[in-house]
Amino acid sequence: MNFLTNLWKPHVAKSSKVIIGMLMACATITSSTIGFDTSMMNGLNILPSYTEYFQITNTTKGLSTSATYIGGILAALSFPHFVEHLSRRTALLLAATVTLLFIVLQTASQNIAMFVVSRIGLGYGKSCTTIVAPTYLAETLPHKYRGWGLGLINDFYYVGALVAAGVTYRTADFNSTWAWRLPSLLQGFWSILCICILPFVPESPRWLISHGRNEEALQVLAQVNSNGDDSDPLVLAQHREIINTIRHDNSTMGNMSFTEIIRNRSVIKRLSLVFSCSLGTVVVGSQIASYYFGTMLDNAGITDTTTQLQINIILNAWCLLCGLFGTYLADIIGRRTSALLSTILLTIFLYLIGVFVKLYGHSSDKSGIYATVAFMFLFMGSYSLGWTPLTYLYPPEVLNYAIRAQGMGLNNWTFYSFGLTLTFAFPFALDAMGWKAYIMNASWNVLLIVFIYFKWVETKGKTLEEIDAAFDDVEYTDGLSMDQLEAGKVDLKELPAEVLEKEDH
Repeated sequence: MNFLTNLWKPHVAKSSKVIIGMLMACATITSSTIGFDTSMMNGLNILPSYTEYFQITNTTKGLSTSATYIGGILAALSFPHFVEHLSRRTALLLAATVTLLFIVLQTASQNIAMFVVSRIGLGYGKSCTTIVAPTYLAETLPHKYRGWGLGLINDFYYVGALVAAGVTYRTADFNSTWAWRLPSLLQGFWSILCICILPFVPESPRWLISHGRNEEALQVLAQVNSNGDDSDPLVLAQHREIINTIRHDNSTMGNMSFTEIIRNRSVIKRLSLVFSCSLGTVVVGSQIASYYFGTMLDNAGITDTTTQLQINIILNAWCLLCGLFGTYLADIIGRRTSALLSTILLTIFLYLIGVFVKLYGHSSDKSGIYATVAFMFLFMGSYSLGWTPLTYLYPPEVLNYAIRAQGMGLNNWTFYSFGLTLTFAFPFALDAMGWKAYIMNASWNVLLIVFIYFKWVETKGKTLEEIDAAFDDVEYTDGLSMDQLEAGKVDLKELPAEVLEKEDH
């Protein structure tokens, strides 16, 4: 594994801003694969060329759509080991490569069995990406850019979704299987772009320190904070802070058994927050709109395929704008408030969707139908405002280094396990329950709102080590605040000498 880690050395730019931009790009563009896939399947489930070729039924629709969740569960159980031992950067390369290979297999599918198997593999690759990319960015970006960097990961979901919606709309008129094969093939563009960027970005400084490579970590911190100046006080103070934190984690958790670790109060609190975030991402109602928007439009009285595809394009553009604004908002009002605002709004709109589907779902009243579609847009906009950026923003912040990779695995396991169940079940629920399915979904969201209000911990404006200190009630920072250092509110001459020393081992 050390051979793989050292096989390719990064060739980074001298400008910190350029490096930060490339770090965001290499991680966020891979999430476009997920958005592309979701929107593509939503479009394919509308296309006769796809449904007739595979002779799609409710069962095969649920299976082919939810197959990626099976791969996601497998990745959540196995890939954190590679993230820890291969290094964050190498693990991201592996994830992008696996995703690309199964995209090719999916494109070449000859029957529904081959299609489902390839989608399981694709789900594995996508899940690997969403385990390592947030971990990598959280540990490498300066804390003042961390909120934007992690939030953009899932915002770019809608970039991929928007492109896929446009592609499936344009290929809908193809009189061959390329109507669905071409969108599938183009899905690989994002993974290729990620692979091309990775040689030019540095390794996670926290991973380097945890493996005794302190001098290399100092260089990375200098590269992303001070244009390569490793004598910068902010860089030296942060280097010391990270070393103190990881040493404490190693001394308190390094020799603990798995059973002892999960009995640790701090660990339980962190993992419960991660679980609630990943659960909220998938159960608040987005699964219905993400994969079965066509069915929702059918229920609302809009059955024309072309019209549905056009609305799907507009919806993804709307969600992208809401997601970008939500990322900005999370750094202004905080993660907890953002989650509460988003969940309350989307719950209200989901109730209204249920009521309007009941009243106008089989009606010729165009005003009622348009109102139903408007509430669908407001629902997805409310979801994008909070849950889209928070999906990969909040979990890596509340996890400490010792359990970050494994915790992101739990995050994905929860997401994909519940996603598999809901995605497979909702076609049957919508058929059997109709408007009542929306009311049921909105009702259980109330419990999530209560949990967020009483249990979520705010992480806005803190370094990862400052967040750890708040959870563990231990001082890792020598009494310093990185924000105070950056703002010049601390007299560097009064700092303890050891804070500004280079530590090589």
